[in-house]
Amino acid sequence: MRNLKTLSLIAGTFIAAAATMSGSDARSDTTFVGGGLATFGDNIPADQVEFLSTPEHILAVTSSSSPSLIWETLEHGEKVECLACIAPVSTLLYSETAQTREIAAWWLRRRILGVFGPGQVYQQTINTLASDGDPLRRSYAANALGEFLDFGGVQPLATAIATDQTPFVRAAAAAALGRMNSTGNGALSQAMTDSDEGVRIAAIKAAGRVNTFTDEQTAAKLTGDVSPYVRRLGVQLLADLRAKDTVASVMTLAQSDVDANVRISACAALGVFGDPTATATLQGVAQNDTNSFVRDAATVALRQL
Repeated sequence: MRNLKTLSLIAGTFIAAAATMSGSDARSDTTFVGGGLATFGDNIPADQVEFLSTPEHILAVTSSSSPSLIWETLEHGEKVECLACIAPVSTLLYSETAQTREIAAWWLRRRILGVFGPGQVYQQTINTLASDGDPLRRSYAANALGEFLDFGGVQPLATAIATDQTPFVRAAAAAALGRMNSTGNGALSQAMTDSDEGVRIAAIKAAGRVNTFTDEQTAAKLTGDVSPYVRRLGVQLLADLRAKDTVASVMTLAQSDVDANVRISACAALGVFGDPTATATLQGVAQNDTNSFVRDAATVALRQL
């Protein structure tokens, strides 16, 4: 979508330049929307005309309470260099609205100047994660580091997983590593053993997004977790990893886990593994499980062996 918008913006910029070069007659045929992009003709509804955000609009929107307006304005200001806008936009990194935090980081990471230098926004965000007294702000800083997609944030996020005293900050750091497609040099595996269920869940989901995650040994331990949801996500991760060495433990879950959703996921994983040693187990589940959805999952898995 953003690529299409970029093409539209380029085309619009050409049109605006052509209108300026053509003199007053061309300008009389031009409609300006939002102070930005010009388009020929009056017959296009204003709300359907693409526009370029101006620095003034970006500055103004930072105090808006409308997430959709903030998103639209910053997205249409992707190429606008405005040093004066950087500090106000950076405050949006700590908005209570997740979409606002995301678009603010997206806009900031595209700046040529004013964000990644010493003491500038990116370093300030790292410092916030490390030492701010408000755990909510620390979690938002973790979100921002993930959205900046700069690998300088990997170690600060890994440190937060290891040392932050607030579970939802550790969970945010794990999710951010997933956004960055990084294992955090083992930090995601560490988070999978966290005492807090929410952190373990965030770590498993993140690991599923990281194409270099290969820690089957830690993932296998999740099959014995006290949380049914963690066990289910753990089995799904093992399936993603094609971890055939865990067939025995996954068969146990398929046969006897107290949670039907875990048994369904276990059957599905056995189908993915394609190991014929699971045949008898799946046949028994397909015939005897008390839950029809589990029986169906076992039947489908048998067809994959």
